[in-house]
Amino acid sequence: MSAHHPVGHWGHESAEAALPGRRLSELVEQAVRCTTDCCGASSVVAEAGAERPAAVTHPDLAGLVAVQLRSGDGPIPAALERGEPVDSADLLRDERWPDYRAMALDSGVRSSVTLPFRRSVLTVTLSLYSFRPGALEDVAHGPVHALGDFAASCLVRDRSYRAALTELDQLDTALRTRPVVDQACGIVMHVLGCDADDAFGVLRRISQGTNRKLSDVAAGVVSRRGRGLERDLAALLN
Repeated sequence: MSAHHPVGHWGHESAEAALPGRRLSELVEQAVRCTTDCCGASSVVAEAGAERPAAVTHPDLAGLVAVQLRSGDGPIPAALERGEPVDSADLLRDERWPDYRAMALDSGVRSSVTLPFRRSVLTVTLSLYSFRPGALEDVAHGPVHALGDFAASCLVRDRSYRAALTELDQLDTALRTRPVVDQACGIVMHVLGCDADDAFGVLRRISQGTNRKLSDVAAGVVSRRGRGLERDLAALLN
C-alpha cells in the first residue's frame, strides 16, 4: 500500500448510504493521520436489515472489508458480535481467520485492530492496519477512540435528521391533500347515504384495489361529483 487517499463508499453507493459514506471517509482519513505506524484504515456501519456502507483509505483494503462481510469471519464480524476491540498483533502467526489473514498478508499488512462503537440503532467499526507487527497495541486507548465515538454519534444524529425530514414531508403532503379527500368523502356520503368513516373506507379500498394514491382517487371522485360512480361505490361499501 502506498499513499493514503479516500476511496469513499465501498461497493455500489445508494442515495441513502451517501451521507454515511462521507462520514466514514472522514473518519478513516483522520484516524490514519493521528495513529503512528498506521498504513491504512477502514470503517463499516452495521445496522439490522440495512445496507452496510463502508470506507477505506486505500483500494486494497476494500478487499479486506469485502471478504469479512461476505464470509462473516474476521475481526470486523468478531468486533460486531462481541462489542469490544479485536486485535491481531501479528497476522503471520495469527490463524483465526484464514481468508482475511491470507489477503492481509498478501497486501503487506502484519497487524490490525478493529474498534466497535455501538449505538442503539447501529454499530460503527473502525479498523486500523500496520505493516509492522505489534504496532497497534495501544490504539484502543488513543485518540482514534474519540474519533470513532464522535463519528457514531454523528451518524445517529444524521439518521434522526433524515427521518425527521421524511416525516415533515409526509405531513406536508397530508395537509395539502386533506381538503380534496374530505370533499370526496362528503360526496361519497351524499351518494351512498353513509357516514364519514364508511366513506373514507370506500376511498381507501379504491386506492388499494387500483394501486393509486388516495389523493388521486379523491380528486377523481370530486371531478365527477360522484356522478356515474353510484354502483361502484355502493359495491365497495358492502
